[in-house]
Amino acid sequence: MTTPNTYEKELAFQADRRRATIEFIKIVSDLWYDNNIELVLFRNQLIDRNVSEILNLHAYAGAFVQKPISIFDSVELAKAIQQVSLPPAKLDIGKLTYEYHIEDNEYTDAKAFVHDKLKDAQDAEAISPKDVVLYGFGRIGRLVARELMTRTGSGNQLRLRAIVVRGAIDEAVLKKRASLLKSDSIHGDFPGTIDVSLEREALIINGTTVKLISANNPEDIDYTQYDIDEALIIDNTGAFRDQEQLSRHLIAKGVSKVLLTAPGKGIPNVVHGVNHTQVNPDETSIVSAASCTTNAITPVLKVIEETFGISTGHLETIHAYTNDQNLVDNMHSKYRRGRAAALNMVITETGAGKAVAKALPDLEGKLTSNAIRVPVPNGSLAILNLKLKQKTTVETINATLKKYALEGDLVEQIKYSINTELVSSDIVGSSAPSIYDSQATLVSSDSENAVLYIWYDNEYGYSHQVIRLAKYISKVRRFTYY
Repeated sequence: MTTPNTYEKELAFQADRRRATIEFIKIVSDLWYDNNIELVLFRNQLIDRNVSEILNLHAYAGAFVQKPISIFDSVELAKAIQQVSLPPAKLDIGKLTYEYHIEDNEYTDAKAFVHDKLKDAQDAEAISPKDVVLYGFGRIGRLVARELMTRTGSGNQLRLRAIVVRGAIDEAVLKKRASLLKSDSIHGDFPGTIDVSLEREALIINGTTVKLISANNPEDIDYTQYDIDEALIIDNTGAFRDQEQLSRHLIAKGVSKVLLTAPGKGIPNVVHGVNHTQVNPDETSIVSAASCTTNAITPVLKVIEETFGISTGHLETIHAYTNDQNLVDNMHSKYRRGRAAALNMVITETGAGKAVAKALPDLEGKLTSNAIRVPVPNGSLAILNLKLKQKTTVETINATLKKYALEGDLVEQIKYSINTELVSSDIVGSSAPSIYDSQATLVSSDSENAVLYIWYDNEYGYSHQVIRLAKYISKVRRFTYY
């Protein structure tokens, strides 16, 4: 009998890996739809992923922790999770696998390990579903809608019930809204079904009715007539920015909370993961999710300030162009933004340097900031030039940020990149608002000045921060193990 050559062995091994991945996909789906337990791999989504995508995520995970993280390990632990009685939860199977490798001598089998690690889940508080209304349906609104509908599961967290727009709602408008939600030039097609119902004036997304409501003023709407009550309004119009204006939403029947997807005045500006616990959901009705840039830089600044101390610093954002700029040269209320967005680098202002202090008061008055809009439609970069109180090295800074990306309160916010070829298009679609480029870090010869490069998907990453904050203020956060 002929002994299989190396190539044939490789083929057989790959076939085994792919079969295991198919089994893993089924377990992930069953846990999600049957038990509302969501598995992620070092914060990377696993639901609706194909075989190759999941194998690539495992390769990244192994490189990230410098430990073997194989699909066979994931299957073993996922099966163990199925055998343990758990409430709705979000579990990082990458972190569990990493810890299992380190601690496997302490447990008789995977089930015993999982049972011990997740024993606190039984103390998790019960949650009640929260109705959500999107007020406005632009770039952020549509991405939030996509994510909410993709992750609806059994519907016991956030439920998208309605979208408020201006103007008459006829068949043409419904089809245009549906088309914009279905097809996106940057983020690709929505991985689900979208139909329209003129009779109900609604979008039918993944078989679920989402009402379209036409209104010019937020206080004029009676949401209860649509069977919507105690709703969270996510205002992504940018039209209302302060306490007085946003309070108009609370006059409407059926509304209990308002979340602004822009920096706000006179209301808490929250970067989830950094200062969200300073807001009591039982006492606060209106909050702001700050800006995409503030969400990108604040998690990293928090780590650096707490570890090394920051004396002064400058923030420069290299930001994708936005709808606020002109497509071709034309009049604009702000300097330089009137020039063609896709043809020019445009110096403009950003309030992110000052906004950071709302989440990190110790940095008040220490940061200056400016912005350059560049000819890319999405994907931005923040450059932090910091004078530190404590001397350090590139290796120390990288090790510190890697630790925070692996464990602690900022694991959803900071993604640690080890990619030596990272460019802006690579980070499009990342759910982390802050992607730390470990290969680009610089430290001066006197070890007192550091330059850090933070990438961010200014649309998708920010939208996930909005949803994280929405879950927190709506009190529908499940038990998590990160």
